[in-house]
Amino acid sequence: MYIAGIIETIITLPIGIIFIIIGFLLWKKQKIQLIHDYHHINVKPQDIKAYTSLWGIALIILGVCIFPVGIIDFIFKTWLGWILFGIGFIVCFIIGNKAQKTYNGSWFSCN
Repeated sequence: MYIAGIIETIITLPIGIIFIIIGFLLWKKQKIQLIHDYHHINVKPQDIKAYTSLWGIALIILGVCIFPVGIIDFIFKTWLGWILFGIGFIVCFIIGNKAQKTYNGSWFSCN
């Protein structure tokens, strides 16, 4: 468990940081090009700020929930960290789904 906990921590910390950085770039810098084209092909130019804000916040929440997974599991020797990840994933999906339905029409759009 000791080695597995260390490996889990080494993997989840940078992944959480990456999601937080991407979320920040979407939310504050409106870097819509970080999202694949078919996810935002129908987003109107005037809605880009709202769309990227929702996705940015969603990814930051996910990153914040991924970041401590390994640490929590290592310290408490449980799967509580993965429960936190699951909650973060569900919240991220709900916010992302709202962004997709509201501003793009659906998850995958072709034009």
